[in-house]
Amino acid sequence: MNPASCLIRHSRSGDIAAITAIYTHHVLHGTGTFEIDPPTCSDMAARRDDVLARGLPYLVAEQTGQVVGFAYCNWFKPRPAYRFSAEDSIYLAPDRHGRGLGRALLAELIAQAQNAGLRKLIAVIGDSANTGSVGVHRSAGFTPVGILKACGWKFGRWLDAVLMEKALGVGDSQPPVEQAIQTRNNQPS
Repeated sequence: MNPASCLIRHSRSGDIAAITAIYTHHVLHGTGTFEIDPPTCSDMAARRDDVLARGLPYLVAEQTGQVVGFAYCNWFKPRPAYRFSAEDSIYLAPDRHGRGLGRALLAELIAQAQNAGLRKLIAVIGDSANTGSVGVHRSAGFTPVGILKACGWKFGRWLDAVLMEKALGVGDSQPPVEQAIQTRNNQPS
């Protein structure tokens, strides 16, 4: 299936089982996440609720009625000075890689993050050998910032984290609009 046959939409609570199954596969078999124990559906629902409560996007890719990927962004750091920067996450079902779905999800996530008032998206990509994720981010205009060497231990080996960034909208050329992400000011530091 190609990305043209894919529907990118806001996630719903009914998507949690599919989201959890996709993420569980990546936890157990991949190095894109440094999480080691798969979260439960309840855990994933709480994480989604946290993202949505902050006014940030949490999307799914759907093909023929089936959720085949998801993407979201969450604040990069909880302190108020970071309130216009978020880290993005994208995960696809294992049989859907290399078909343009990640690129489609990321493009919509970028658009919605900008609409939410964010000025920067940051990719913290697990494993410097994760060329698919690095490539998807590069094709969306992310630029490399650096590599944190051997900062994660998974599957009996050290893993790097690749840092990439993308300015959104006017980026840092103008002051932010404070009310764009008002709920962030109410978060503890």
